[in-house]
Amino acid sequence: MPALVAGCAAHYFEPVTDPTLPSDQPDFLNHDRPPVPDIVIARGVSPFHLARKPVRGRLVRLGPLADALLSRHATPFAVTRLLGEALALTAGLASALKFQGSFSLQAKGDGPVPMLLADCTDQGALRGYARVEPGKMAMYGKAPSARAMLGKGYLAFTCDQGPDMDRYQGIVAIEGTDLTEMTAEYFATSEQLRSHVRLACGQRDGAWRASAFIMERVAGAGGIGPELDAAAQDDAWDTAVALAATLTDDEMLDDALPPERLLHRLFHAEGLEVDMPRALSYGCRCSRSRLAGVLRGFPDEDLDHMAEQGTITMTCEFCNVAFRFPREDVRGVPHA
Repeated sequence: MPALVAGCAAHYFEPVTDPTLPSDQPDFLNHDRPPVPDIVIARGVSPFHLARKPVRGRLVRLGPLADALLSRHATPFAVTRLLGEALALTAGLASALKFQGSFSLQAKGDGPVPMLLADCTDQGALRGYARVEPGKMAMYGKAPSARAMLGKGYLAFTCDQGPDMDRYQGIVAIEGTDLTEMTAEYFATSEQLRSHVRLACGQRDGAWRASAFIMERVAGAGGIGPELDAAAQDDAWDTAVALAATLTDDEMLDDALPPERLLHRLFHAEGLEVDMPRALSYGCRCSRSRLAGVLRGFPDEDLDHMAEQGTITMTCEFCNVAFRFPREDVRGVPHA
């Protein structure tokens, strides 16, 4: 029966189509977004620099976006926290680049979390996923380190601007005990930059929050004001690192503490300049048409094996939404 809005004139609405279910519209035309949160954090990334000093950085605060992203999967607490750190870090690294496409952090190892992936588009659309092997995870207790969860493997940072552009990728071995130390290795070896990174992720009042603080030493004054001599540049960087080291998890994850106020606490005596903030949003890009295209790449015999009671179900690894396709409507590649 059509819905009626109480307290006003009668309004009738067409029923909402669920894109996860088969419909009369051909799958390849169905680009509707699945029923996932529509969240935008207007001040998700706060870039800053210190005037006349070789220091620039970004403060990332995911706010309620962290809970929307992390609560899609029922992963162990330590895994969820690791993914939250990865999401905040990826948003911070992506916001420093000029590109069109997506920037991703991917960790592959032989530990109980063999795959960790977070990516962010040039528009700030963020998503992430962690694959867990529960049997292995139980061997490491309740609070394993990132290194223990990932095991031996590599960490890849990739900027993908589409098939018509070269793809930039930096790869480093998984070293250190946590994601902060692994990122420092990437900066030192691939980017050859001195950096200071702090990551925080945890629950506040039962909801997940995640934050990243990334600071880099740039050449001279980074094009901002007159150049300092070498000794003064070293001193300015060391001072900035010492001040940044006073950051606490509570400060980073506190929604009531605006990012510009937190940065002011740290650098108000160092010529702080806060630049234009950047928005972050819930960024799963799955759709029925995209998944239908994936299915069409399988041979018919594989599709027959996937079908259960005449239906193929594909679940997006990022948003954990299941799409259902009648087997008779899916035509795979011909047999060789």
